[in-house]
Amino acid sequence: MDYVNGPGRNHLFVPGPVNIPEAVLRSMNRNNEDYRSPAVPAMTKTLLEDVKKIFKTTTGTPFMIPTTGTGAWESALTNTLSPGDRTVSFLIGQFSLLWIDQQQRLKFNVDVVESEWGQGANLDILESKIAEDTAHTIKAICIVHNETATGVTNNLAKVRKILDNYRHPALFLVDGVSSICAIDFRMDEWGVDVALTGSQKALSLPTGIGIVCASPKALEASKTAKSVRVFFDWNDYLKFYKLGTYWPYTPSIQLLYGLRTALDLLFEEGLDNVIARHSRLGKATRLAVEAWGLKNCTQREEWVSDTVTAVLVPPHIDSTEIVKRAWKRYNLSLGLGLNKVAGKVFRIGHLGNLNELQLLGCLAGVEMVLRDVGYPVKLGSGVAAASAYLQNNTPLIPSRI
Repeated sequence: MDYVNGPGRNHLFVPGPVNIPEAVLRSMNRNNEDYRSPAVPAMTKTLLEDVKKIFKTTTGTPFMIPTTGTGAWESALTNTLSPGDRTVSFLIGQFSLLWIDQQQRLKFNVDVVESEWGQGANLDILESKIAEDTAHTIKAICIVHNETATGVTNNLAKVRKILDNYRHPALFLVDGVSSICAIDFRMDEWGVDVALTGSQKALSLPTGIGIVCASPKALEASKTAKSVRVFFDWNDYLKFYKLGTYWPYTPSIQLLYGLRTALDLLFEEGLDNVIARHSRLGKATRLAVEAWGLKNCTQREEWVSDTVTAVLVPPHIDSTEIVKRAWKRYNLSLGLGLNKVAGKVFRIGHLGNLNELQLLGCLAGVEMVLRDVGYPVKLGSGVAAASAYLQNNTPLIPSRI
């Protein structure tokens, strides 16, 4: 029995982990298998071919590592860089902060470009640093595509343009944990050298697979990178790829079957349709926030995220109480404000296995919670704004046309 059972379903609207489709749950409801049997390598081969599609790459080499996004970060860094290497990394929120901390603890020379939380990466400063670095001392640009603490999405195409304009050879490493499969991501077109995501985000799986995809340039860099790595070493995977058995250690059989079904569902809907759906849900959420008379933490339209919205609350309200009240009274799970924005924002996650009516239920719950904590929202105002937009912009379900 659930430790904190409540009637009905929990309304899960944190920006990960997210709702798991029933089909994925069913596919994972199976016994263990021998991963050295012919069946698991055969499935793994198709999974490796298909995960390349979510990165939009034909040249990348994927690694499905039994880990979280944090482990995927470490894999990206230690396979391509050596201690003392200079990186440029952007501090714009809690998760970019944690990646910077990891880089520093791994003994890289991290050149931190900090912006106010709610702003995107300062690419003007990046351009200045790249222009000045004629000796090519910068070995990697590390950027979080979508900062979930503040609901900020960065412009990756512009980063690539800056590197190309100055013919700079720095590696381009991207955390796509809360963007890939939900926000437009083009690994090959944008010249991303290492991209990574986690199974618990837009893939709508349980936590447990960190998917890393490396460009040919990144694989070449791994041959001379001197960072210590064991569990995350790409070379171990590549040896088993050549053997056709694929796994240097035991994978989660259940997660592999779940990933197979999750990818099938994404491809059935169509990846472009999935991205468009997230765009609709993000826009509808922002319209609701505006109708409530509240502000988005994200300071410019160019940075808004289609997977999470961080909502600023008035100074006299503690956003932590909103999150607690939502869970205790309405079985609604919202995201807490983290670190610098703790108590100042609550976050609405709108990614993964989610549709328009589910979102409207969440927005109705948020309105009730806002009233509970003393904010004079007009009940139905945000729901009405979001409904009007969604009613005019939601297409027929592709499989039902």
